[in-house]
Amino acid sequence: MTIEKKYETVIGLEVHAQLLTSSKMFCSCPTDYLDATPNSVVCPICLGLPGAMPSINKKAVEFVVMTGLALNSNIAEKTQFHRKNYPYPDLMKGYQISQYDIPIASDGWIDIEVEGNKKRIGITRIHLEEDVAKLSHRQDSKGQDYSLVDVNRSGIPLMETVSEPDIRSPEEARQYLIQLRAILQYLGVSTGNMEDGSFRCDANISIRPEGSSEFFTRVEIKNMNSLRSVYRALEYETVRQIEVVENGDRVVQETRGWSEERGVTVSQRTKENAHDYRYFPEPDLPPISIELAWQERVKEAVPELPSDKRNRFMSEYGLLEYDANILTTSQLTAGFFEEAINQRNTKSDQVQVKAKSIANWMIGDLFGLLNGAGIGIYDSKVSPTLLREFTDMVEVGTIRGPAAKTVLEQMFQTGQKPSQIADEQGLTQIEDDGLLESAVKKVIGDNPQAVQDYLGGKETAIRFLLGQVMKETRGRANPGSVTEFLINHLKGMEG
Repeated sequence: MTIEKKYETVIGLEVHAQLLTSSKMFCSCPTDYLDATPNSVVCPICLGLPGAMPSINKKAVEFVVMTGLALNSNIAEKTQFHRKNYPYPDLMKGYQISQYDIPIASDGWIDIEVEGNKKRIGITRIHLEEDVAKLSHRQDSKGQDYSLVDVNRSGIPLMETVSEPDIRSPEEARQYLIQLRAILQYLGVSTGNMEDGSFRCDANISIRPEGSSEFFTRVEIKNMNSLRSVYRALEYETVRQIEVVENGDRVVQETRGWSEERGVTVSQRTKENAHDYRYFPEPDLPPISIELAWQERVKEAVPELPSDKRNRFMSEYGLLEYDANILTTSQLTAGFFEEAINQRNTKSDQVQVKAKSIANWMIGDLFGLLNGAGIGIYDSKVSPTLLREFTDMVEVGTIRGPAAKTVLEQMFQTGQKPSQIADEQGLTQIEDDGLLESAVKKVIGDNPQAVQDYLGGKETAIRFLLGQVMKETRGRANPGSVTEFLINHLKGMEG
């Protein structure tokens, strides 16, 4: 199909994050439910039994206020809860306690960067509600479908962050989620794990002719459980809507689910509007006053955020913005980096040199090993102390090049000290001139064509010969010394 018109994608994201409180939103049941027996972490309030009276979790409210402050939002002086009515098997009471017209925080923003271009995404609102039960859809031996309900998740404090429709591409959406998740993790209000459902994203997406300021019919996409899923779903839905319009049809306002296996969105139901939920104030809960004094106490507890840490890493450690961005996206990664720097007393004039060395090895080789193993940085056998010792050895030239990479790989596998690995496997730099000279003579003898090329005036041939000597010595030789030995020997062969 040939698409003649150019279209602009308009995306808004709704992110639900489970909050790290010790008890549920409206009762005293614990929130540690993931490994619990189904329907064991419940009480009359979770089960929605008649006469059960909810009470507000103050810590959950503070977490939303803290998030609102971190996202540059206005905090409401007064707020209240509402009943959001809709019939669904995972909703025990037949309604969800949520917030409607007076959210805790509103009118905020978050900055993202895509391909070197910075952009500000507006935050419409941040409100608080309760999570719902979990449905598991099964099929029996006769092929009959049925569903199981686990109420353990019901009542977990859930914070919803709604963006403005300022996002214009799947990559912008991905970067927005990365930045938002990092902020929540830094604040300590949520784990931000999409895999276990504690950080969930729904997307509203529409298309419009390029240059238009109107909003066209939007579609909501659900069931995206990873950053990759969000990217792929938005990419697919953009193409689907363009094809619908180009074929002369109209996009239908609906909720669609993402099928990771098939790589498509599928229609689930007609999209509800706010009036369909019949919101009304929750009669069993009082309004909440968020006085300025309370806001100030919460503000004092806000830690250094990713953007502030990134700027500090650049000014204090002399890192490039790219490296600082990577290291500060995760609070754990940033902490590991600073632990490695501070393992010993470092002279002030050496801090930036040390920081750049540690950053280079983390972002390059260590991250590659972590990704290959599918583990987090603190799950690795390479501790900050070991990484610091390793970079010390590299900087003084005890190990270098391929030998250094081999040492790091062995550290990752065994957790041994780098000095022990280097000594046991003979990976320390060769200081013996006799050994170097022997390796140089062998390489010259094994590569007559390269020798003739060099003697014939092709000076670049020395690089090939250098590489062969480094290979012969398993990267243990000093390149400068090898080059000097090569040139001296080759000069003796001239004439």
